[in-house]
Amino acid sequence: MAKLKNYSVVTLGLILLITSACKKDEHYINTVEIPDFNFPKTITFEHNLSTYGIYQGAVNELVPAIEFQLLELSSVLFTDYSQKQRLIKVPSGTQLTRLADGSIDFPDGTILVKTFYYYHDASDPSLGKRIIESRLLIKESNTWNAATYIWNEAQTDATLELNGSDTQVNWIDQNGTNRSTNYHIPTENECMACHQVNSSIFPIGPSLRNLNRSVERDGNILNQLDHLQSLGILNSFPVNQVTQIVDYNDPLASISERGRAYLDMNCAHCHNPKGWDIPAQVDIDFRYELPVDQTGIIYEKDKISNALTHGKMPFIGTTLKDEEGITLVLQYLESL
Repeated sequence: MAKLKNYSVVTLGLILLITSACKKDEHYINTVEIPDFNFPKTITFEHNLSTYGIYQGAVNELVPAIEFQLLELSSVLFTDYSQKQRLIKVPSGTQLTRLADGSIDFPDGTILVKTFYYYHDASDPSLGKRIIESRLLIKESNTWNAATYIWNEAQTDATLELNGSDTQVNWIDQNGTNRSTNYHIPTENECMACHQVNSSIFPIGPSLRNLNRSVERDGNILNQLDHLQSLGILNSFPVNQVTQIVDYNDPLASISERGRAYLDMNCAHCHNPKGWDIPAQVDIDFRYELPVDQTGIIYEKDKISNALTHGKMPFIGTTLKDEEGITLVLQYLESL
């Protein structure tokens, strides 16, 4: 419990919610302060995103350079209805390696890039987009380092910003509705709060089971893990040995699979025994691979429902409630 001395606004009496929130219209405001985790750093990030050579041509088109490969996930983290592009660069002569427990060992020098953007009109992407931020994870000396870059108004480059920021975003959604939010770009410590396993930084989304899906590459539909193996950046193993996580937006999947997938991607990075120590102490574990009777979901479903419907969770990374996701989880909880 020694780490608690770093917290200035944490109420331990809140068993599941670990934060209080003030709801205002469809927005809500987080009132918990994130501690200074002081995780070790093994690199110094460049000031400009362009230094990394991530894109070719007009950078606002987000066309990856040849060294960077697209990654697509079956189930994704909700972030205020933003679009996301995920890329990976593995140093020449190295590979991602499947470990005995099914996790991925990323070699030193690996770069993971996640870029957040909004189409001006989601029903017509040809009208262009506004790129908000790019988040980098770079592994060096067996340690992951995290940083955020904010794109300029000209959409020609992004600059390093570790202290967070807020920016007004306006867009039209796929239903033709005008939407807006005061989008929050996270601080370094906010990134560390979610991206941690056993008090060190670790990627969240790109697990083998979440990458085990069909993708389109050069006009062909193929399995993504097979494709990564064909490129030589993933070691050889039978892909059919890897389990899958469903797309929680897929209406053909069962409500149980969809509900568990949503909770895994949006909640399990904190709510698991190896996550940030405060939520990890709660008797609930949202990891997809656990049998439901070992997760605590059945016993805490009323608190989970209350946290979601009142905008108290998740309290990092969102300023808008995920109405569709909340409806899905409520349906799942009601089915138990």
